[in-house]
Amino acid sequence: MSKHPLTPQHVQAVLDSLGLKTQIIFFEETTATSQQAADQIGCELGQIVKSIAFMVNGQPVLVLTSGDQKVDDRKLARHFGVGRKKVKTAKQEELVEIFGYEAGSVPPIGHRVSGIPLLIDATLERFETLYAAGGAHNAIFAVGYSMLVYKTKGVVMDVVEENELTETMQMIADMTEDDQASE
Repeated sequence: MSKHPLTPQHVQAVLDSLGLKTQIIFFEETTATSQQAADQIGCELGQIVKSIAFMVNGQPVLVLTSGDQKVDDRKLARHFGVGRKKVKTAKQEELVEIFGYEAGSVPPIGHRVSGIPLLIDATLERFETLYAAGGAHNAIFAVGYSMLVYKTKGVVMDVVEENELTETMQMIADMTEDDQASE
């Protein structure tokens, strides 16, 4: 028996229970893709939080990544100590059954199943304000980066494919470590 998707009202109730003083915003047009969401909001593509659901060795995992980045399944496999073939994007029925929402509407909080491991893309820290899916294809809510990390209890790590941005961020982190070591 298949379950019905959870709703934006459920997401708003969870936001309220977590003490996040934010309201879900509804748009006339869809916000199901990162670009559509950024266009509707009028923000940078990187400020969009993509909630990408995976099944890793048969277990659900949620990765929150920046709208301008791509998740590297090799990094997920390495993190969980499994082969790359054990990392699969969740199917539509798994999205609704486990996470509670359809593709393009999965929020970072308020899932049907609790205790799902949550990984947060380190490149999201570039932005103070982020925008995440609110449980429907046209529902979004704003949240601060630090509050997202704190309230989701997600693990911040490098989960994206290497690119110019990730290389620059690594260079800055290395320089910071060198400065601290020399003090």
